[in-house]
Amino acid sequence: MTSARLHPDGKKRCPWPGDDPFYMAYHDDEWGVPEYDDRALFEKLILDGFQAGLSWITILRKRENFRKAFDDFEPERIARYDATKIHALMNDAGIVRNRSKIEGTVASAKAYLKIMEDGPSFSALLWDFVDGKPKVNKFKTTKSVPASTPISIAISKDLTSRGFKFVGPTIVYAFMQATGMVNDHLVSCHCHEICGKLKRKRRGT
Repeated sequence: MTSARLHPDGKKRCPWPGDDPFYMAYHDDEWGVPEYDDRALFEKLILDGFQAGLSWITILRKRENFRKAFDDFEPERIARYDATKIHALMNDAGIVRNRSKIEGTVASAKAYLKIMEDGPSFSALLWDFVDGKPKVNKFKTTKSVPASTPISIAISKDLTSRGFKFVGPTIVYAFMQATGMVNDHLVSCHCHEICGKLKRKRRGT
């Protein structure tokens, strides 16, 4: 099924969460909500990179483990990870134990710190690609939703040139959807209108 589904609670949702309460909560409360916090954006980008080749629900169920293993995704700490820490992560069954992705996270943290040092900020860099506000799409079925777009390709090229890893166009577009840079809730989904009305909101405000 590729159109929005009507659930027992009376709400129509995009079909991808299925009937999983955990996944539906993520769909309703997080996916597509505009995120402008630098560190939160970094975390989401890294997790989307870890998802490559896996299902998002797999990563979502391990998210708290990831946060504990990666020091709450504080780039300043991750950038200092050494061989001992990487070895420990490779032995942590609570996360996805992929050496390339773990080492890529360290490289991405260093690239993030460079952006924060030189300006404007990680958030500003990303949101400038969409003029600072979410792009609201009006897709009726999941088959209409693209895997990547010219903007995700441009962001991918920019981040790659700065030293980020696992930031291909498809990964970046999934990241854009998750962080509300684009509103890809189907038009028949109850969240489409909600996310479309959300204003810019920074962490702690």
